[in-house]
Amino acid sequence: MFNSVFFKDLGVKYPIIQGGMAWVADSSLASAVSNAGGLGIIAAANAPTEYIRDEIRKAKKLTDKPFGVNIMLLSDNAEEIAHLVCEEGVKVVTTGAGNPGKYMELWKSHGIKVIPVVASVALAKRMERAGADAVIAEGCESGGHIGELTTMSLVPQVVDGVTIPVIAAGGIGDGRGVAAAFMLGVQGVQVGTRFLVANECTIHENYKKKILSAKDIDSVVTGRSTGHPIRVLKNKLSRQFQKLEKENATVEALEELGRGCLPKAVKEGDIEMGSIMAGQIAGLVKKEQSCKEIIEEMFTQAEDAIIKFK
Repeated sequence: MFNSVFFKDLGVKYPIIQGGMAWVADSSLASAVSNAGGLGIIAAANAPTEYIRDEIRKAKKLTDKPFGVNIMLLSDNAEEIAHLVCEEGVKVVTTGAGNPGKYMELWKSHGIKVIPVVASVALAKRMERAGADAVIAEGCESGGHIGELTTMSLVPQVVDGVTIPVIAAGGIGDGRGVAAAFMLGVQGVQVGTRFLVANECTIHENYKKKILSAKDIDSVVTGRSTGHPIRVLKNKLSRQFQKLEKENATVEALEELGRGCLPKAVKEGDIEMGSIMAGQIAGLVKKEQSCKEIIEEMFTQAEDAIIKFK
């Protein structure tokens, strides 16, 4: 039912991309998603180049299916990672925080599909002109760095604004979300928060428990005053951010408060002073499953939802 030419050409069974979550999306999660029929993603973020090389090679040993790498273009070593994915034969690159135009010719010469994350129609059009193969239209319901528009309003406008395939992201955590996204005209979805509680996700158990116990109103956006808003689950850290922002604290003070807080949550399990990035859909996530179970359940639910309303 969910036939996608774009994903079929990639060699992917289900039209779903696992989000490139910094400090979370490693070879274990990416390979499990790919083995389950989705497109797994390794997040480069600000990690050392050789660490990412090692993760790519680990993933190759764990799966013979396609997987990709997410590159944050504002990272200090973005250029090194841009060349690394070519050296290692990565099939797909997703990008954020910048314009991938300067690397497009390089990546295309190595047969890499380029899929930037966008938060506006204007940016989607710019990415299409730059040579992107598709775009991920991500609404502000998502976890981590966000834009202003919701998925429901952003996605159809991006679909109408470009001719390349569009993938929906933000607030998609079950089959109903998948079905709704396809009704908006996309060729696939990107999911992050749901995969945080996958068996193969290596984040700290405290982080997983925080997701599983989250309610619908438990996420909050911090950092709006810095120009880089981030959606996280409420905790002591988020309250300190909100207090500083109300006091008109400097950008430097806010950045200092947030320094190193994501790995503190992901690796150390500090759920009070760690940054627990998660989307608004966290309240819908109630069980740990394998990546295979998550993906198959979502698409079975999606088919049932569409059949029900035919």
